[in-house]
Amino acid sequence: MQCFVYASLRKVDSYVWLARRDAFDVLPESLMLLLGELRFVMEVHLDEQRRLPVEDTAQVLDHLSTQGWHLQLPPQETLAAANQLPYTHSPQDDRDE
Repeated sequence: MQCFVYASLRKVDSYVWLARRDAFDVLPESLMLLLGELRFVMEVHLDEQRRLPVEDTAQVLDHLSTQGWHLQLPPQETLAAANQLPYTHSPQDDRDE
């Protein structure tokens, strides 16, 4: 299947895959509002044997076949709290003793 990939200019690392070039009419209005302007990135032939670095190929193909589009969002970011030292006690804890 030939497909067309567009990058969101509003949401970094967010992409829309379309089954038809420039077929933005298949996208829900709420999604278009979220992503803002889209910039063409590439055209690619996608089949079940092709492996994608981030997305599941079978899922992308299914979405393109059933709804005409697939949304690729950035991987989950790590929580900033994960970089913090574990909580042991606060100065207020010392006052309570």
